[in-house]
Amino acid sequence: MKVTLRLLAIFCCILGFVNQVQAQSNDEWSSALDSARAKEDAKQDSVILSAKYIRYTTLDMMKKGTYTVQIDTSHRNFQYYNKQNLPGNPSINLGSYGLATRDLLFQPSKTIGFQSGFHSLERTLYRPDSIQYFRARARFSELYAVGFFFDDQVFRARLAQNINPRLNIGGEFHATRADGYYTNQKYSDIKSALFAWYESENHRYNLLTNLVFNKLDASENGSILSDNIFKDKEKQSSDRYPVRLQGQGDNRPRNEWRDNSFFLRQSMFLGHLDTVDAGKSTMQIYPTNSVAHNSSVRIQKYNFFKNETDANGAFPYGSSRLTQDTTEITSISNEFEYSFYLRGKSIFKNEAKLNVAFQHDMYWYSDSGVNNRFYQNGMLKGELGYKFSDRVNLTGKVNQIVMGHNFGDYLYEAKADFLLSSNVGKITLSAYSQNKSPEMVFNRMNYTYHQWERDLNKTKTQNLAFQYSNPKIGFNGKVEYFLMDNYLYFKEIDNPQNDPRLAKLIEPAQLGSVNLLKVSVGQKFKFSKFTLDNLIVYQKTDQQETLATPEIYTWHSLYYSNVLYKVVDFNIGVDARFNTPFTTPSYSINASQFYNDNAGIKFSTYPIFDAWATANIQRVTLFISCNFVNQYLGMPKGYYTVRRYPMNDANIRFGVSWKFYD
Repeated sequence: MKVTLRLLAIFCCILGFVNQVQAQSNDEWSSALDSARAKEDAKQDSVILSAKYIRYTTLDMMKKGTYTVQIDTSHRNFQYYNKQNLPGNPSINLGSYGLATRDLLFQPSKTIGFQSGFHSLERTLYRPDSIQYFRARARFSELYAVGFFFDDQVFRARLAQNINPRLNIGGEFHATRADGYYTNQKYSDIKSALFAWYESENHRYNLLTNLVFNKLDASENGSILSDNIFKDKEKQSSDRYPVRLQGQGDNRPRNEWRDNSFFLRQSMFLGHLDTVDAGKSTMQIYPTNSVAHNSSVRIQKYNFFKNETDANGAFPYGSSRLTQDTTEITSISNEFEYSFYLRGKSIFKNEAKLNVAFQHDMYWYSDSGVNNRFYQNGMLKGELGYKFSDRVNLTGKVNQIVMGHNFGDYLYEAKADFLLSSNVGKITLSAYSQNKSPEMVFNRMNYTYHQWERDLNKTKTQNLAFQYSNPKIGFNGKVEYFLMDNYLYFKEIDNPQNDPRLAKLIEPAQLGSVNLLKVSVGQKFKFSKFTLDNLIVYQKTDQQETLATPEIYTWHSLYYSNVLYKVVDFNIGVDARFNTPFTTPSYSINASQFYNDNAGIKFSTYPIFDAWATANIQRVTLFISCNFVNQYLGMPKGYYTVRRYPMNDANIRFGVSWKFYD
């Protein structure tokens, strides 16, 4: 009954808003003559502000030149507010928004050098390199909210203002609160950013800077006590099932992340400048020579807290009541870059480029406040590329650590793009070779329930990939082959005698060799106003159980598109996703790591259906979705992606984004 009332309230709000917009449109037509007369009297024209005048750049874009792109006002996939459920990057998780998450599909990291090894809450972090630096003819602001009548309260506000034509400043504020479904599944975060972009009058000097603050708080319930809740004839409310950790208030068991950073980039263009659309908002500036300096300071803190006895066996054997496990990392990075470009008469025809850089990183590492260690690395970077017309683009990249703690790490990449034609499509060949040091959690941990000091080997990864895409027919396919030596993962300590003192104890482990073939195929079909999007991923490896990843994953989206009252552009459809059974990992609470347990359980898997609708109404974008809708039919009653942690129940979510250009 509550769900019906909530849906009815939303429908009335949307209908009233549409009628108001339609009335405003009629008023605009009826007052056209008055507006024309006023314009004639004023003898001057005014700009009608729209999204095309709100443009931004990013750090990656600024490394190539000075250019901007228009903000995105589309509403396709707008319903995917939860990063745990992205169609192209699905996850396994603890069953509620923001809680510990791991990639479902095999996607190895291409980073090298010093890494903490904590990744469980990374999807909700706000990163400095994702900031958009605006150039707006008028003040731009946006309000974004999910929740209202439903759970998962997600709020975002951002503002960008041109102080003058050369300087833009802005800020963002994010706040989230999700109560979850079972006891102690609460998640909250507060994230904020301040940023600025300055460009000199002669367009040669650019400055980008930002301050980013992250505060993430994820409750831990140790999983529910019952392993058979989906076999009950009448399933009770999820929050009535007892859990292993029951502390409340200030004693609530939780993982807390703090991630704060400062970034500053200064760049100078030297020599001749190639300019496109001079004097327009779409102006592009490409240098022949440039130098740049990037500097950053980052402070990370990972903390686990509990203050209760472990009466239900959530942790390994031990008598600790108060647990406060902490890892702190402070890093300072400086990077110096030089870039050279050689172009023909046409900027977009032939181009040769050379980029070289040196990056120096310093790290101060503390493990539970007991051991303080200092590390540093020096990395050489290089990129060589050649673009022939718009048909061929060849690129080679080198990242090599030449001094410091992670000496010998490297990442070599090569890529070749061949555009056959607009009708035939594009072929991309790529390869990379990586030599990576173990992340810190693999080599060292000094926590209440887990302690080890290891000297593990570097992981070597070789990758070959072939990709073909043809936007005209809506096809995209990619074949990847991975060969890995010394692959790292966590596993439960061998316990053939079932000694309870060894249960849930984990340790790092390495595999000698792993082969994996990954095939991804995407196809879009259109039938009049109907669209069917498809993604199929096939993964075959000789270590399927160790990698804990399914052999097949599919996602499909069928939706209808139309325009209502010539005002409301909307999509309404249903999505379905499915993966084959795989060896489901367990989760180590205080270490915040997923691991392979000794049970090696494979849970049954089912198609999961979501019904949704998205729409644009002038500057407003909104969605309403009913997720896991097939649970209402009992097919299935529920499912798992992590052992002992049921996934979310069926739920309804509503969200809206409102952009302002004034």
